[in-house]
Amino acid sequence: MLLRCIDFETTGENKEDERHAVCEVGWQDLEVVFGDPIPGAVQAFMGGGASMLCNPGRPMPPEARAVHHIGDADVADAPSPTEAFMRLMVGPPAFFVAHNADFENSFFGGGEVPFICTYKVALRVWPDAPGHGLQVLRYWLGLDIDPALGLPAHRAGPDAYVGAVLMARILEEPGAPDIDTMVRWSRGAALLPKITFGNRYKGQPWEAADTGYLRWIVDKSELDRNVKANARHHLKLRGAL
Repeated sequence: MLLRCIDFETTGENKEDERHAVCEVGWQDLEVVFGDPIPGAVQAFMGGGASMLCNPGRPMPPEARAVHHIGDADVADAPSPTEAFMRLMVGPPAFFVAHNADFENSFFGGGEVPFICTYKVALRVWPDAPGHGLQVLRYWLGLDIDPALGLPAHRAGPDAYVGAVLMARILEEPGAPDIDTMVRWSRGAALLPKITFGNRYKGQPWEAADTGYLRWIVDKSELDRNVKANARHHLKLRGAL
């Protein structure tokens, strides 16, 4: 089974009132075999991965350039993002994998190929991690990263490679969820292990919040949909919804 781990660098994050574009696409393939000796064992990294600069068709904002250091001159003669997306579909892979896949998915639909979000999966597999960003997990888990392939951070090729190593680690984790479960988790809300807002419960696990507070989040607050989904999830666990 071919899993294609991807990462994009962009001119910014898509919003309702402003669309951005991709300026670099990176990918790293994993070949996965299910069954003995290890369920979900990663058989091989397929090649060394690759990346493509893309011309986003718009100027590069300084805020975006400060993250990935890609400038207008770097992409002036590069192909369009559409050409890079066509390369991602070659195969095609059985699944696309990305860390915070909602971001990549907002630029690239992937056709009929499902997405797995290693960020959302990691939140459930390692809820006690000090953080769930890609680079935090890289060091907290002690991932075996080839520096020549995994640096610099915040470039599409290295981040796709690190994401692939993380996906391999998830698959080999004792009691790891199956692929279908990971896809289902990836389509839902990110289940945050702690409350990240307010004064009353900030920094505490969701289990610490009283039922009335959770109902207020769901029914009356103006907090974002992901936060409301977390509150709704914990109400369901208590049989209160």
